Order: sequence, then structure tokens, then C-alpha cells
Amino acid sequence: MTIAYVDSSLLVAVALGEEEHQRHVSRLDGARRLVSSNLLEAEVRSALTRERIPAAPKLLGRIQWIFPDRVLTREIERVLGAGRLRGADLWHVATALYLEPSPSELTFLTADMRQREVAVAVGFRV
Repeated sequence: MTIAYVDSSLLVAVALGEEEHQRHVSRLDGARRLVSSNLLEAEVRSALTRERIPAAPKLLGRIQWIFPDRVLTREIERVLGAGRLRGADLWHVATALYLEPSPSELTFLTADMRQREVAVAVGFRV
């Protein structure tokens, strides 16, 4: 895979050493370029602080940040047409659509099953 959008749940799963963390690390390592909304930083740092784990700069160091320069109404509506998501999960999928309006051209990496289902319904590779 060349470009992958990374959701917070995947990085948190890696940092916490959850069951699938080795597979997630392999997927991260398999991407030439990792991108995400800058919301990811707050979500990851919050989760790590809650678990009393020091923030690992390596986790965030490869991420290239996406800063939309307009509202994401079109993308949000498209995602909601595929399924319901909580606000932050919706924002991540919409931001990935903002980056790549042809979702089959982008891999969406997440550890969240519902978000994965919706990302697939929108057309992303997962």
C-alpha cells in the first residue's frame, strides 16, 4: 500500500499492545505515506494519558497532517449515507474522503469495527 489514512484507534491499539497490535504495526510499516486529521494527536495523547503511558513520539512521527480548508459537509453527508458513526469517527472518515474523493485509491487503517464497516461501505480499502 502506498498511502494510508490512520485512525486514532489503530495507534492506541499499537501503543497499548492490544491483541492485534503486531498486525497493525505491519500495516503501518507497509505504507509509504501515513496521513490523518490532526484530531488524531489529541485522541492518542488523551488515551495514553488515561492509561498512564508516556506519549511515544514515534507513534505520531510518521503522520502527515491533513488540514481541510473548508467545511466537510459533502464528505460528512456521504459517510452518513453509508452508516452512522460517532462524531470523531465520522470526522476521520470524512477527512479521508476530503483527501481522496475516490476512496478505492486510499487505505483506511482503523481498529474500530464499526468505523471499518462504514469505511468499506464508502469504498475505502481497509
